[in-house]
Formats: sequence, structure tokens, C-alpha cells
Amino acid sequence: MIPRFTDHAANERTYLAWVRTAIAIMAFGFVIERFDLFLAYLGHNAGLANHVHAAQAVGLALIVLAALIVVAATMRYLHHRKAINDARELGYGSAVGDTLLGIMLACLGVFLIVYLVHQLLHG
Repeated sequence: MIPRFTDHAANERTYLAWVRTAIAIMAFGFVIERFDLFLAYLGHNAGLANHVHAAQAVGLALIVLAALIVVAATMRYLHHRKAINDARELGYGSAVGDTLLGIMLACLGVFLIVYLVHQLLHG
């Protein structure tokens, strides 16, 4: 029997949840980045060049963010795996990474809302 198996299993489930989230963010970024081709095709003569570049930038930023999430999740998984095996009592750590991720996603949500409202009013 593996010592503290339930703790290790919970750690792995949390890691896999972070990886699934990163894959979803990466897929969304890819869709947004590819959407610029659609905008370029439709708006070639309509002056949508700025919107095309915005879609490329946001899509690429989401893909990079997802890659960073995978790296951070892996580091967190390995840290917690080591802490579970440690016989000493350790603190849980800080929530700085989780807080930063939440702030970045909230900013992305606000950006998308502003972008869509701008499109409705001016498009």
C-alpha cells in the first residue's frame, strides 16, 4: 500500500484539473487567433485591420498563458508531492499564483466584454 495514497490521489486530481483548464484556455486562444483569418476575409475592404491584430494578440496571449499555467501546475504538483511525503508538518503556502490567475482571467473577461460592447455600438 502506498503511504498517504488518498493525499497523493487528490494532488494528482488537482494537477489534472489545472492541465484540463490550461488545455481549454489554449484551445480558446487558438480559436480566437484563427478567428482573425475569418475577420480578415470578411473585412478586407471594411477596415477591420486593427481588430484582426487584436484577435491575434489576444489569441497568442491566451496560448502563452495556458503554457504558463501548465508549468505552474507542474511545479505546484511536485511541491505538494514532496510535502505529502515529508514527515514534518508544513504550511500550505501562499495563494499568490491563484490570485494572479484570477486577476488575469477577470481582466480578460472585462476586455472581451468591452470589445463586444464596442462591436455592438460601432459595428
